[in-house]
Amino acid sequence: MIYELRQYTMRPGRRDTLIELFEREFVETQEAAGMRIAGSFRNPDAPDMFPWLRAFPDMPARKAALEAFYGGPVWRSHRDAANATLIDSDDVLLLRALVEPPAWERPPAGTAEVPPSLYVATICHVEEGFTAFFAAEVAPVLAEAGTPVVAAFETEHAENTYPRLPVRTAENVFVWFTRFDAPDDEREVDLPMLKSRLTAAPQRIRLRPTARSAMR
Repeated sequence: MIYELRQYTMRPGRRDTLIELFEREFVETQEAAGMRIAGSFRNPDAPDMFPWLRAFPDMPARKAALEAFYGGPVWRSHRDAANATLIDSDDVLLLRALVEPPAWERPPAGTAEVPPSLYVATICHVEEGFTAFFAAEVAPVLAEAGTPVVAAFETEHAENTYPRLPVRTAENVFVWFTRFDAPDDEREVDLPMLKSRLTAAPQRIRLRPTARSAMR
């Protein structure tokens, strides 16, 4: 599966406005166009960021789904309201799944109660060969520490065939997610073996699922 990890920079105080619109108008309608909304989150450390994750069967399906949704009536009806909340929507990683993220049954539109869980996404800039190294040397340490990998991705280097929506290029990343039942359960595992394998400092993003996120 192909994934986009999208991190939107919001106008101050507008994140919840977009989340309410997104969960009411853009979940089922995107999925009807051929994509899957895998997760949507609040970053508790960045109140003006909206991270979310969507999936496609492959690159041709991605192009078709994006053309259908962004050329369709729902986006035309609500794009001005959505865009009014945004400063930037171009921070997008195009990824290929190595470990598919967990999925729960999504609550219906109008649900307000948010899940108690916390996800942590770690984004690493890496060289070729990192995926095998991670599987052999890092994932077992995380599992033994009680923070197993629940989703993992590497850069998809195929051409972005829907250039109307830019993605970050000339980057090679590995992304993994861990999950905690509650924020108080969070713990960070020391991974000294990573240092020599990274080409930049890793980015660690804490994620609280929104009310209708399939990752709960």
